[in-house]
Amino acid sequence: MDACSLATPAFPSRWQSEIKKAYEFGNDLGSGNFAVVKKAKYKNYTPNGPIPAEVAIKIIDKAKVEDMNDIQREVEIMQMVDHTHVIKLYEIFDEPKKMHLVMELVTGGELFDRIVAKGNYNERPAEDAPIKIADFGLARLVSSKDLMKTACGTPGYVAPEVLRNQGYDSGAVDMWSAGVILYIMLCGFPPFYEEELPALFDQIMNARYDFPSPWWDDVSKNAKDLVRKLLEINPKKRLTAAQALQEPWIVGQGTDVKLDKSQAALRKYNANRKLRKVALGVIAQNRFAKAVEALSAGASK
Repeated sequence: MDACSLATPAFPSRWQSEIKKAYEFGNDLGSGNFAVVKKAKYKNYTPNGPIPAEVAIKIIDKAKVEDMNDIQREVEIMQMVDHTHVIKLYEIFDEPKKMHLVMELVTGGELFDRIVAKGNYNERPAEDAPIKIADFGLARLVSSKDLMKTACGTPGYVAPEVLRNQGYDSGAVDMWSAGVILYIMLCGFPPFYEEELPALFDQIMNARYDFPSPWWDDVSKNAKDLVRKLLEINPKKRLTAAQALQEPWIVGQGTDVKLDKSQAALRKYNANRKLRKVALGVIAQNRFAKAVEALSAGASK
């Protein structure tokens, strides 16, 4: 691969031999199937400069990547997005065997970890939680001209239209996922949960969830209304991001009632989620796709 194939004027690409001249590597922050993320210090830091003193560097092992086009797409999307709640990409160091992405360092941990660690949890911290989107590996640009049909992601967060395998062409799938996250934040466990994928998919495709007692007893009507509007089975009726921002709960009409039961449930769910992730890993995209295909085949009989 050409060293400058992913470069733009805003995000210069340089050979790896240069990276240690500019950065001092520190401890590992995390790892995945084909990449390791390390903390690093920027040696040429200046106050108010474009790159902060400390960064996170994602080191991608190209030999372990099935399709480098996916990495290129991820980088291109990160280059396009400049938002407070999105991890920034500062520059790229590209070489034949590895690619280094110099990114914004965030130290707050995962969202659910932060909620579990809070001493006092109610709806207002849930409203105000500072969130950064950090992984664009499965991100795609939405176009009304082209239907997306790839079945991918974490099964419990996937929208019904994805599982129906009929194609989707809007951000409505992301709003469904946001509804799942909000549900978990408010009660401590997911709206859809089954050990076997076919049963889980059936729950999702029928939007079969509820607000069980006692975990939802202290949650406000505004919060429940927002969850319902996000977990709307019809994507055309589901809230858009712009509409969600105008919802009463989003603009600050939550309650100060303690959600102790929800926090305790989340603590248990979060621990189990991490154990399952270590034991099983993220469900492979091809396994997910095969499960959706089998579901579609069964529905067509």
